[in-house]
Amino acid sequence: MAQEADGDVGESALIAGGNGRGCGRGLGVNGAMKPALGEAAIAPVSLKDHDRDFPGFARRLGDSFQRFGFAVVADHDLPEAMIEAAMNEAKAFFALPEAVKARYVVEGGAGQRGYTPFGVETAKGAALRDLKEFWHVGRDLPPGHPYSGLIAPNIWPAETPGLREAATRLYAGLEALGLRLLRAIARHLGLDDDAFAPMVRDSDSILRLLHYPPLPETAEGARAGAHEDINAITLLLGAEEAGLEVLDREGRWLPINPPAGSVVVNIGDMLQRLTNGVLPSTTHRVVNPNPDRRGVARYSTPFFLHFAPDFRIQTLSQCITSVRPDRYPEPITARDYLLERLREIKLA
Repeated sequence: MAQEADGDVGESALIAGGNGRGCGRGLGVNGAMKPALGEAAIAPVSLKDHDRDFPGFARRLGDSFQRFGFAVVADHDLPEAMIEAAMNEAKAFFALPEAVKARYVVEGGAGQRGYTPFGVETAKGAALRDLKEFWHVGRDLPPGHPYSGLIAPNIWPAETPGLREAATRLYAGLEALGLRLLRAIARHLGLDDDAFAPMVRDSDSILRLLHYPPLPETAEGARAGAHEDINAITLLLGAEEAGLEVLDREGRWLPINPPAGSVVVNIGDMLQRLTNGVLPSTTHRVVNPNPDRRGVARYSTPFFLHFAPDFRIQTLSQCITSVRPDRYPEPITARDYLLERLREIKLA
């Protein structure tokens, strides 16, 4: 049985202080934004508007999430040098011999820390494994923290000593940006702006340093099969290299080609569950490159922002209506949900 989180927030506290607009805006009978005729592209939302026009920023960001489950946030303010440092350290690690990298596989750790080799993770329901390898960085907890038994400690490779500092800095930067975006999502949903803060405090969020190696012509499978993310929201750097595609509600695969200086953000299954599907967790994939790019490696850094392990994911009452009954009547802790999904993708 999971412990009750310190500072746990009940539903009444979430609703209190909200702006009274209900759960999202402009909803159709299925709770999704009604698309304009011919609408397909995901228009970037500038982070510069977060401070100069927060209501407008929250509206545009929320509308993109309701329509696509994805948003492109342009003009992010993460230092480019910080991103490059983490990526350079990751490239150095992935260039190590396979036998060396294998020393950092955490047995029984479900791939949540350290190294996960090429061809292990598998999209839910897929027959072929993904053509990728990755390194996971999590939260560092102080000794005696209540979550010490739930959140695994980080491990670090001796061969690339700079990885620890570079990845830790990028983790902190992406988490801070994610918290700002959650404030906008809360405003869009009609909640208090800081409603999500206690829900994600000391959470089991993960930074993934991701490598898709060059592919031979005989490669079977995809760099990342069609899937949805498990967590609350995902922030992705490195999507400028072609390959990321999102499945539109009309059944079209839309390529995501963000402008430089952008972060791609998507809703995960946990937030979809909390909002009763008003904010959808959308299927996406990373397709294999065209023949002229098959010899080029692809690197990216998704940050999976999670709820706290013992946060109870229970549908928000304002997201339940007569035409949209509760799809998730049984609450579940974020930790139990994570473990359930890790088994489905063959990491646990």
